[in-house]
Amino acid sequence: MSGNATYRLTNTSMLSVSAIEAPVVATSEEFDDRLEATYRRTGLRRGMLEALAGVRERRWWPDEVSFADAASLAGAKALAEAGITPSQVGVLISTAVTRPHLEPSSAVAVHHQLGLPTNCFSFDIANACLGFLNGIQVAGMMIDSGQVDYALLVDAEAIQKLHRATLDRLEQPDATAAEVKAQFASLTIGSGAAAMVLGRTDQHPEGHRILGGVSRSGSEHHELCVGDLNLMQTDSRALFEAGIRLAIDTWNDAAEEFDWSQVDYFFCHQTSVKHIAAMAAAIGVSPDRCPTTVEEFGNLGAAAVPFTLARNLDRLQPGMRVMLLGIGSGLNTSFAEIAW
Repeated sequence: MSGNATYRLTNTSMLSVSAIEAPVVATSEEFDDRLEATYRRTGLRRGMLEALAGVRERRWWPDEVSFADAASLAGAKALAEAGITPSQVGVLISTAVTRPHLEPSSAVAVHHQLGLPTNCFSFDIANACLGFLNGIQVAGMMIDSGQVDYALLVDAEAIQKLHRATLDRLEQPDATAAEVKAQFASLTIGSGAAAMVLGRTDQHPEGHRILGGVSRSGSEHHELCVGDLNLMQTDSRALFEAGIRLAIDTWNDAAEEFDWSQVDYFFCHQTSVKHIAAMAAAIGVSPDRCPTTVEEFGNLGAAAVPFTLARNLDRLQPGMRVMLLGIGSGLNTSFAEIAW
């Protein structure tokens, strides 16, 4: 019996995907400047954020920009590029890791800002960095079943609160090397927004078909990364190793059902450049088939996959095969294939 959960879609296509950059640049050098005294006292060295993760900089939203503002910007852009009006959207799904409050859903504020109709259902899907890929599957099933004609997925990550809290904490004279290492991953994350419009293939032959995908759970690793917007603690090495193993098991188990050896491009969730290189090597593909944004924008959480896809659309040509690949804390992994 397969250890993967598999789904296939028959009438769902991607009509557009958009990315919105957060405008405030926060460099790794600036973070190192703030932690210089802690590094000297604990025997650590500056430059680890770039040397180990490849993150030169990440972005913040201005304080006056809300989650709904950022998500709505991406959503409005995706709708315009798809040629779909707000009145046509049947479901809105917000998939972000970060969120301003526990209730109501983050989606309702975006629904209101975009002026979506009362018959447009909205809700959040939260699954660490896999939310957007899960959203594609759920929205695709709704389209395939005839419940809706169009779905809008949005994701806005706003991480500046975590960065400020982490830097304040690690600047303290009693901060230890162990605490710096446990909170290291927090400082590699970035802010940004992305959105995607899905519609019916039989109504949009110009779209890009979502063929289906697989997912797999490795929940024995659920304590390797635990956090909120004040404190995130990560066993980075163990998370890296377990995540790669889980993704390889998923890939190998899917080989008989999906022939993914000839995929042209892989758009992956990105925690570091080393993670992408290791994943590419493990599945036997060249790293240049795995475009990255982590160096300039950091780990964008659930927005990373659609954000990177949107910024690399000029690479894609009709007939290509495109893979979306995510690994999320928990651990879970999901793959989805698009026929371009």
